[in-house]
Amino acid sequence: MIKIVLDTNILLQALAVKSRFRPIWNAFLNTHIHLYVITSILLEYEEILSIRTSSLVAFNVVSLIREAPNAFLTNIHYEWNVITQDVDDNKFFDTTVAANADYLVTNDAHLTQQKKWTSQEST
Repeated sequence: MIKIVLDTNILLQALAVKSRFRPIWNAFLNTHIHLYVITSILLEYEEILSIRTSSLVAFNVVSLIREAPNAFLTNIHYEWNVITQDVDDNKFFDTTVAANADYLVTNDAHLTQQKKWTSQEST
């Protein structure tokens, strides 16, 4: 099973039926992937979805994630603090590491730069 952490910007786009990211949401709904989150990620999902859509949509999406058998609330045991440009994004990186996720799905440049850092460190 593929394990992912989903950045808020991708979740927002994936909810749109005609989005190129919709297959990610569909894979989650069909339990083909495992989604890893922490409480602060769920709170961010709800906040941003409330602003960009409606509070009802935000509530329903977050409730669905909380109750899904393939969504896992993860515990962060160490904060790496590798992202200095937007420290709020550290939660996605830290969750990816803590969950030993296969992918951090994002369009955020601060997070995609970490791919280079982790690749260099592991070689």
